[in-house]
Amino acid sequence: MEGIDVQTIVRQAIQEFVSSEQSKSEPAYKAELEDERKRREQLERRLNELVAENKRSRQIAEEAERSSAVRAALQRLGVAKIDLAFKAVKDEIARTEDGRLVARGDNGQMPLKDYLTVFVNENPEFLPARIAGGTGMTATLKAPAEGRETVSIEQIRPGMSAEEMRRVREEIVRVASQTLRGL
Repeated sequence: MEGIDVQTIVRQAIQEFVSSEQSKSEPAYKAELEDERKRREQLERRLNELVAENKRSRQIAEEAERSSAVRAALQRLGVAKIDLAFKAVKDEIARTEDGRLVARGDNGQMPLKDYLTVFVNENPEFLPARIAGGTGMTATLKAPAEGRETVSIEQIRPGMSAEEMRRVREEIVRVASQTLRGL
């Protein structure tokens, strides 16, 4: 028995056992790793889809906000044909990195309000008609000159004289035209 090394034989037996157990469990590990890899890839794909969707949503929201701001500014300037004017200027309007709306005009970048003011002054066809009517129109009432006596609601009553009725109508026209111009 002296020539037989028991320790070496035990080591070899243990190594054979470990390698056989490892070869049995290795396919299970590989399958589990493959499943994990597929789940990770699926989650990455879904995350990328959500990021892209979020980016699209932000762009849509920014475009809607920009559109709303431009339309409101055009309305404040008294533009009657807001949609048409918006279509004419929308491509020139951009947002700066600090969030301001500016326009790229002939003179470089300028604030939105200044650009729209210049645009409206250069294109008065977007403003309401100065002379309402045309062929067949009856005479319109004009706003009275400043400094005239104003009319209160209490002064309007049935049986008013023609002169008082004319004054009331003129005052209504004056107030309405000031309101439409934003004065």
